Amino acid sequence: MNEQSNIILIVSDTFRWDLLGERFSVKENVYARTPNLDGLAQESIVFERAYHASFPTVPARADLLTGRFTFTYYDWSPLPRDWIVLPQILKRAGYTSMLIADTPHILKDGYNFDRGFDGWIWIRGQENDRYRTDPIDVKIPCSPQKLRNVETVIQHMRNNALRRFEKDWIPARTAMEAVRWLERNYKRRFFLYVDFFDPHEPWDPPKWYVDAYDPEYVGEEVLYPAYGPCDYLSRAELEHVRALYAGEATLVDKWIGVIMRKIEELGIIENTTIIFTSDHGIYLGEHSLIGKSIIMGEYHGLVPLYEEVCHIPLLIRLADNLGGKEEHQKIDELTLLPDITATIIELADAKDEGLLQGCSLIPLINGESKEWRSFVVSAPSLIHGPRASLRVTITSKEWSLILTPKLESRELEKATYTLIVDGVPRILKPFGKIDTELYNLKKDPQQKHNVLDENVNVALDLRSKFIKFLREIGAKKEIVKSWQACKSLD
Repeated sequence: MNEQSNIILIVSDTFRWDLLGERFSVKENVYARTPNLDGLAQESIVFERAYHASFPTVPARADLLTGRFTFTYYDWSPLPRDWIVLPQILKRAGYTSMLIADTPHILKDGYNFDRGFDGWIWIRGQENDRYRTDPIDVKIPCSPQKLRNVETVIQHMRNNALRRFEKDWIPARTAMEAVRWLERNYKRRFFLYVDFFDPHEPWDPPKWYVDAYDPEYVGEEVLYPAYGPCDYLSRAELEHVRALYAGEATLVDKWIGVIMRKIEELGIIENTTIIFTSDHGIYLGEHSLIGKSIIMGEYHGLVPLYEEVCHIPLLIRLADNLGGKEEHQKIDELTLLPDITATIIELADAKDEGLLQGCSLIPLINGESKEWRSFVVSAPSLIHGPRASLRVTITSKEWSLILTPKLESRELEKATYTLIVDGVPRILKPFGKIDTELYNLKKDPQQKHNVLDENVNVALDLRSKFIKFLREIGAKKEIVKSWQACKSLD
């Protein structure tokens, strides 16, 4: 790039790609609305086929801060002190870096994701953040059996018991911290990273946001549903869960709009690039699942990463001095979270230290790249071996392969713990039928028809590309070996 720009990266946790453009159906003829982000999309490069790489919350952000595919050597844990991270690289290029976040898992308990930033602010109170100890008596809004974790819900309700007006909700507080920081720092060259935890559960937006989607509902508010098969919810309850989620997404969109208007007011859209994305989505009844894994007491099982989870939104609104509104286009190439890191580094005209595994998206935007990726990989950590229903998703332009390694019975004998998806240690354990699956995304975008038997050669080819990819990014031999024998393929 010939010009440098300020860079604002906005991440919204658990924000499904289909929330944009009124594609997410709450119930019949009712769709989620995100008008501010839809407006941003009209001025942005919209990457229609963006995917996360490492899964979930903490590993995805490790990818973002390093530009690497960390799922081959890292799991949910504190950020290692010897990793070179994005704000350190940007500092050498003359940028002031600021982190404003309400996502608790990257900051609490010594997780150190603030490392390298010149400043950081943690907006307290989300989920199981140990923020308040009162009020002592908290009434949960539904049967405890329907909740993923009763203690987490109680903690969240305590944390937010003093809310009275919309400005007291966490997305509003996070956005206003970003606005105030911009007012004080807009004249310098900066990288601002704003990390919203919403629309992650618990879903508790102001009531009018939910009423806009499901005004007639009378029943329990299952604001943090138990992860797993969703058959414990009635149809009305499931539709209301989708309304709660949509309401939370609209709340986040409202306050992202406040940040956008401040950028306009300050007159810095001329030299400020804005990027919006997410770490993953969530199942809300699709594939008969709710959540993004299976949690039963002290046990944790993984589920396939279908499109609802691994396909994410990605908008890049270039600064006006880099093209801005004139660059609005839709790009159908396959992209990944580490590509955002590489793109930011190119926008900043910084040196990447030779560590990046992602690819800058600038050549794609400029139409200079004739060859791009033929597939992408989305995966939970591979370091524990093929346990607990481990599967990776390999996505090409046409196909989605849910690849499952064979598991030797002796591997089930040892207890292996994971901290996903909320930092609480649980034993990895497989649940249900686990097998390799293949879907034709062009003919079957909702992935309802497994066509592996008729297309084994397609699956073998994608598996071969995946193994080659693992070797190219330096995965250990034992990790590569575990994918050389897969269910229904060998």
